[in-house]
Amino acid sequence: MKAELLTTMGSDLTVVNSARVSFDKHVDEFRDQDEKLLKYLASHGHWTPFAHPQLQFRISAPIFVARQLVKHQIGLVWNEVSRRYVDTVPRFFIPEKWRERPKNKKQGSGTEVIDLTNEEDEAILKLHKDALDLYSKLLLKNVAPEQARMLLPQSMYTEWYWTGSLFAFSRVYGLRTTEDAQMETRELVESMGSQIHAHFPISWKYLTSS
Repeated sequence: MKAELLTTMGSDLTVVNSARVSFDKHVDEFRDQDEKLLKYLASHGHWTPFAHPQLQFRISAPIFVARQLVKHQIGLVWNEVSRRYVDTVPRFFIPEKWRERPKNKKQGSGTEVIDLTNEEDEAILKLHKDALDLYSKLLLKNVAPEQARMLLPQSMYTEWYWTGSLFAFSRVYGLRTTEDAQMETRELVESMGSQIHAHFPISWKYLTSS
């Protein structure tokens, strides 16, 4: 999985000036008192100044991760590779470790690692190979890609551009890095967060503080 921050617009100073315009104020450099302002805005739910900076990611992840993240719509735009139009050979995701089912929860996973047998590991590889072989056969028979794609499993990688506001991504981060969030999704979003922090260190610190 990979999340690459392609472009950003704005900075912590953008947030400051978006807030201070209410008083017809503008500053050209970030000052100590501006950090106090950002802390106040974030802690009191004044989200609109944080919606002015924008970011764009290019992300590669398996479908089961992508389908969790695409649920976040407000303040975000998503354009994804479509297998209606492309029929390149897909890649499949296999986790390094299989986690136990959580106790007394409906979501997330436990801490214990479940060891698979060699037979089960081979069956997973065979499942991917069989799906890919059948997919390829249907394409060779001139079946429409928009139908042939239904044979590919949720472990298949997909790619998308994801663009949105600083505040919108902070909401994604807050919801998808909780203890019961899916680990694969959490790892991807944490990678995004570290890249965002590098460009908006003060805003991100207070937007993501508990």
